[in-house]
Amino acid sequence: MTVQSEQAPAAGRRPSFGVALIPLIAMALLLGVGYGVYKIKAQILLVSAATITALLGLLLGFKWADMERGIVESIRKALPAILIMLSVGLLVGSWMASGTIPMVIYYGLKLISPKFFLATACLVSSVVALACGTSWGTIGTIGVAFMGIAMGLGIPLGPAAGAVVAGAYFGDKMSPLSDIPNLATVISGSNLFDHIKHMVPSAGPAWLAGLVLYAIAGLKYGATAARSETLDLILSTLKASFRFNLLLLLPMAVIFYFAIAKKPTIPAMVLSSLVAAVLAVVVQKVSLPVVATAMNTGLPPRTGVAVVDNLLSKGGMMSMMETQLIAFTAFAYGGIMQATGCLTAILDKVMGFTRRVWSLVLTTIGAAILSALITGSSYLAMILPADLLAPIYKKKDLAAKNLSRIIEESGGIIVPLVPWSMAGVYITGTLGVSTFAYLPWAFMNYLSVGMLILFGFTGWTMARRKREDETQAGS
Repeated sequence: MTVQSEQAPAAGRRPSFGVALIPLIAMALLLGVGYGVYKIKAQILLVSAATITALLGLLLGFKWADMERGIVESIRKALPAILIMLSVGLLVGSWMASGTIPMVIYYGLKLISPKFFLATACLVSSVVALACGTSWGTIGTIGVAFMGIAMGLGIPLGPAAGAVVAGAYFGDKMSPLSDIPNLATVISGSNLFDHIKHMVPSAGPAWLAGLVLYAIAGLKYGATAARSETLDLILSTLKASFRFNLLLLLPMAVIFYFAIAKKPTIPAMVLSSLVAAVLAVVVQKVSLPVVATAMNTGLPPRTGVAVVDNLLSKGGMMSMMETQLIAFTAFAYGGIMQATGCLTAILDKVMGFTRRVWSLVLTTIGAAILSALITGSSYLAMILPADLLAPIYKKKDLAAKNLSRIIEESGGIIVPLVPWSMAGVYITGTLGVSTFAYLPWAFMNYLSVGMLILFGFTGWTMARRKREDETQAGS
């Protein structure tokens, strides 16, 4: 069976499978050594991989104009989702300024119960990451506070860190404000809210199973605890710096209404941002220039407390630029791969291993985990298998949200369990716990993969394509 890529090759020699592998091998080496060892920015490495692929295309007889058309067409298809990324930055900045996110964080922290410390750490980390759309920000602030509590309780730091990591990454991947689910939908061609809803059957049970295990394991640590000074400082600073009331839930209500009504995503985010901006001025008494700054580059420091300012200085359209650059350079690479016929040659071979749904799912999971191990990057662990396998999902009439779910849950959230990844290094340095100490306790991160394998073999929740343009809500 021959798989036709969406961008048909122009005049030139069709590459053999061995020749077509050269760009993939080059990318693996560039990312594995350049990113994994020397920490060179992924954008530069992707440009280098695209350059190597273009040179190969010239040797095969393709013209630069043909490859440039491939790049433009590849990026054109991603533009709607890239606009959503900008809208996410706008949204987070405005929600920070209005007090919507600070209020969610404040009342989330109030849920802490010493008796069920591990379950509470996971739950609160989930709520904060869901509200903020950032796992690193949650780990670097709330996570540090929980580690202080764990030390006071005498709770082993490995389980405590594992609960924080699992909660932070669950909230991150389920948040429409996070760059990870947004990128997963961009590169897979699915709709953001459909993608998030499609993760519920796999991520939900994995997260709940983790909570149960944390509750059981945590019972032996006792029912009394010393309060963390860091936690008290965060709570008191948030309370003193913002006025909390029910009106601050209006921006969230706008998003939920548009999602339930299956209305367009970008207008929902822009409208919610405008509502939040008004609330920032009326309720929080923030000046218009400060609100505008928050929506552009993030909320400026305002509390005078470093740990709280670090937590709140998220969002703004500029915060999405690095993710968008990665998307642009990855799509440039993918566009040249399609225009030169390299992708088609590889897909012809891959199809031999993906004749059934279960084998396609296992191939996707394996490619995502391998990419995570090679690159140590959540972004690249999703981009590489998506570039390779998206046409096969379309050929098999499987919805793009299946692919976006699999690459996020077996690529994006596996990366923090890789010791040499940037996430693993960050978590170890921030929480003071080795990757191997918290890895066994990050239940949700790997139980989700088990759910995906189950769905692959049974066919449960493997949705069929409904329309050609799957970036539309309800696909």
